[in-house]
Amino acid sequence: MRPRPVPTCVLGSSHAEPVVTAGHDPDRYAEMGSFTKVVTATVLQRLSEQGVVALDDPVDRWLGVPAGTGITLRHLAGHTSGLPRVPPGTGRFDPYRKFTGDRLRTLLSGLDRLVTSPAGEREEYSNLGYAVLGAALTAAAGRPYMDLVAEHLLSPLGLPHDAMVVAPPRHSRSLPTRRFGRSAEPWTMSGAILPAGGLWASPRTMARVLTGLVVDRCLGEPVLGWLRTGPLPLIWHNGGTGTASMFAGALPDGRWTVVHRLCTAYDETDGLGLDELRAATSA
Repeated sequence: MRPRPVPTCVLGSSHAEPVVTAGHDPDRYAEMGSFTKVVTATVLQRLSEQGVVALDDPVDRWLGVPAGTGITLRHLAGHTSGLPRVPPGTGRFDPYRKFTGDRLRTLLSGLDRLVTSPAGEREEYSNLGYAVLGAALTAAAGRPYMDLVAEHLLSPLGLPHDAMVVAPPRHSRSLPTRRFGRSAEPWTMSGAILPAGGLWASPRTMARVLTGLVVDRCLGEPVLGWLRTGPLPLIWHNGGTGTASMFAGALPDGRWTVVHRLCTAYDETDGLGLDELRAATSA
């Protein structure tokens, strides 16, 4: 039996229109996963430019954290805080369901005991770090996270405030189909983990974020949240949840691609994105 094709949406500088397979839709809400971190880092950058925060503010300035950890907002955004990849106590099937605001506050009170290395010493990708960063930004600005996203990212890029949401209506979500035609259930990402990976947006919106921030540089140089490693000289980020994966990247000459797939094989999705960029380079 041949495997079913994976619902895939590809947008890029080499395509006049999105390339869609197996029923994916470029205009329906889809999980962004860790591409949300680019959004959170952009909010940090904008708040620092306005003087609301400073990149080197210690996290204990804004949150109830033991003094002396040495962790700054810059460390959190750059994955050099020394915090572990995920919060303690995450599960397997819906790992962040119990990671509520109350749970985060409990962890913050003992944050010094969670650190695995001194701040700034080495890079270790951390979803927990971005959850802490999001909490610090909302505390500093005195406003909800989604208000900050709308003001500091969506509006400057000409996007409506509902272009990114926390929990889209069921009828407007892109999710893989399981047995008997039922849609898969996504992870619960609306709690404290939201700034690290909980946003939903259409693939077109994800493409606008990539091109607006990296290609057109509407808000200046790309911020700390972007990644710059890999076999190509590109700026990129990816995302993966229990039901979706995506890749967004741009080359220095302006060629770019966004790939979103309704599957969990984020390494394959990254590979498709890199293949798209290589093809654009050799064209």
